[in-house]
Amino acid sequence: MTKFLLAVHVITAIVAIGPVTVAASMFPPAARAGKAGELKLLNRICKAYAALGVAVPLFGMFTASSLGVLGDAWLITSIVLTALAAGVLVLQVLPRQERLVVSVAADGPPAERSVTARLAMHTGLFNLLWAVVTVLMIVRPGSTTGA
Repeated sequence: MTKFLLAVHVITAIVAIGPVTVAASMFPPAARAGKAGELKLLNRICKAYAALGVAVPLFGMFTASSLGVLGDAWLITSIVLTALAAGVLVLQVLPRQERLVVSVAADGPPAERSVTARLAMHTGLFNLLWAVVTVLMIVRPGSTTGA
């Protein structure tokens, strides 16, 4: 059962988090170009896959419980970083995208560079947090599970 849970956790992470990181990274340049239709699509992708992304930590917790590593430092650190990444996405990236979708709607003027730079910074932070979590999941420093 552990291998099944781990496989579902990894596949869900790839399918859910991958599209968010790509779409969110594509959003600032599209906003600078004033591509209203593209912004709506990218924002919709981010929101839909972010909702699906809730399953990643859920399956991660089931997997960690099955492996008996719920108290390991690398996992606790991963949980904290995952929560931070979710917070950045929900509190910074998605609201800024929403505002840009509205301001650039109906072929309005392209977004100002300062606005898109801040969004790009938050998106980069979100992506960096997920990259660190991924490394922690692979390396598992101090783990006794034999990997």
